[in-house]
Amino acid sequence: MKDARIEKLAHNLINYSVKLGAGEKVLIENFGVQKELVMALVEEAYKAGGFPFVSLKEPQIDRAMMLGADSAQYEKIAEFEGNVMKEMDAYIGLRAGDNINETSDVPADKLKIHGETVGKMHSDIRVKQTKWVVLRYPSSSMAQLAKMSTVGFEDFYFDVCNLDYGKMSTAMDGLVELMNKTDKVHLVGPGTDLTFSIKDIPAIKCAGEMNIPDGEVFTAPVRDSINGTLTYNTPSPYQGFTFENVSFTFKDGKIIKATANDTDRINKVLDTDEGARFVGEFAIGVNPFIHEPMQDILFDEKIEGSFHFTPGQCYDEAFNGNQSAIHWDLVNIQRADYGGGEIYFDDVLIRKDGIFVLPELAPLNPENLV
Repeated sequence: MKDARIEKLAHNLINYSVKLGAGEKVLIENFGVQKELVMALVEEAYKAGGFPFVSLKEPQIDRAMMLGADSAQYEKIAEFEGNVMKEMDAYIGLRAGDNINETSDVPADKLKIHGETVGKMHSDIRVKQTKWVVLRYPSSSMAQLAKMSTVGFEDFYFDVCNLDYGKMSTAMDGLVELMNKTDKVHLVGPGTDLTFSIKDIPAIKCAGEMNIPDGEVFTAPVRDSINGTLTYNTPSPYQGFTFENVSFTFKDGKIIKATANDTDRINKVLDTDEGARFVGEFAIGVNPFIHEPMQDILFDEKIEGSFHFTPGQCYDEAFNGNQSAIHWDLVNIQRADYGGGEIYFDDVLIRKDGIFVLPELAPLNPENLV
């Protein structure tokens, strides 16, 4: 029996997220997702008059490939996959798996090769040249990370992914307008006192068109403007290891001190290249259904009352000049139950303890988005 929630999700992905048109080609890249959603996407693509292409991958096989990787081989893989991507008008990336730590024993130099070849191909071709959306799909391991039953997590997942993103998009307009007029940002909270500028860097709303789940407005700091200390209060899996108690000290935009539950390891990540110690994104999360971190960044970066501050590569839409092989979204939750915190724009309080306090931003508070 077909699950109506899967059919609705597939319909939204094809018709809202990537807006597939007649005669357009869409690559459905599936990492370990159950076949029901893939088949539903194929059916919806045909209904839209499009041409679906499907690529099936497995996280364990990816790990085996990376363990033996060298630059020459992965340059060929990136060239091969890039030639396919160039033929596409749209891309839907499905991600699932039974183990978030599948690449934990892949050496850092091998992960770097993957990032500088296949990862760069996605940045240069998929992100810039296709209509794209990336999403997770529920699994028992995700339910465990969320501390929920499997059935309970599935219900949560479809609430999050099938919410009215059109309504959210309209509600974001006030925040986008305010950010586009703002120069100085000041973040305050436990272990955090950070200032930076976002002057003349566009604010971009994300409401279901590139990520599912979605719910953030992002921009980037002026590259050399960041000063102070930022302490994150959520765990963050990256390159197969879960970092906790992460704290960065910035001077003129650069992370000059970094500590975590594995301080040596985090500094090796930040030493990937010159841009890894600078920041490529600042974003405010607003999804009303996502309350707690579950060590999955596509969910965690959208948590209501949160922000994320991202070492590494910036986006072209909010370009601050920072280039890096990494893009690491780390999340801080400012709700009262996580210790509270404030965001100031040009010395005016705009959000306190996760709740927007300006009337023009009230539509983004959780009770107005459900």
